[in-house]
Amino acid sequence: MAIGILTGSGTYALPGFSTSGSEPVFTEWGEAFVSHGTWGGVEVLHISRHGVGHPRLSNHVTHRANISALKQMGATGVLAVTVCGAVDPAAELGTVVCFDDLHFLSNRLPDGSLCTFYTEPGAKDRGHWIYESPFSADLRRALLAGGEEAGIAVRNGGCYGHVDGPRFNTRAEIRSLAAAGVTAVSQTAGPETVLSGELELPYALLGFLTDYANGVRDEATPVETLVQNMAASTEIFAAILRAALPHAAATTPAPPGVVYRFEQG
Repeated sequence: MAIGILTGSGTYALPGFSTSGSEPVFTEWGEAFVSHGTWGGVEVLHISRHGVGHPRLSNHVTHRANISALKQMGATGVLAVTVCGAVDPAAELGTVVCFDDLHFLSNRLPDGSLCTFYTEPGAKDRGHWIYESPFSADLRRALLAGGEEAGIAVRNGGCYGHVDGPRFNTRAEIRSLAAAGVTAVSQTAGPETVLSGELELPYALLGFLTDYANGVRDEATPVETLVQNMAASTEIFAAILRAALPHAAATTPAPPGVVYRFEQG
């Protein structure tokens, strides 16, 4: 049984990952590029959201194809990472957060369509994803254990805020997210969380705080600092993920909540 890994800006490959390389996987929702191999003794399916060289900005990421491909290839769960802009002024840059809540009010894909696999009336698999927390408790425990074993402090809990890219957010927009209790923002993990939930594919998310979002601090974070922190995230994410993989593989993670379907069986 394989564990899916989704990585973003700054992490385009997994160091020491034994794989033949990225190959196209064809799904109902288009093709996804997946690297299949072994990492830390665990079977892994890796997708780089943006691709090597970052050809795909956040508005080009094919979320439905990516999540569908992981499910199609037999992933039992997904560990995802993202670099983030801090909305919480008390959080230090370089902090790693294991999120336990989601703010994604728009619930839309980059092309503006609703973020769902349920696009056809009457489809037998249609349903409502119902949950208390959108992230897998079992996989969150694996990530926290991985952080502890790697000797890297991981903040247990926080609200991930999905924002649409590729532009960054205004001060007014960030104030509204802060008022809603958002800890940090980025531009890709909202759709992944929702689509994984609809496919009953357990999913958990780590964030690395690279900069303060607009207006969070009196002085803006220099772009140079953001870039440096993004580079630093690569090694930190890799260390946590590698240590977390055996924990994730040793359990059969339960999907958060249920999908209430109108046609059973």
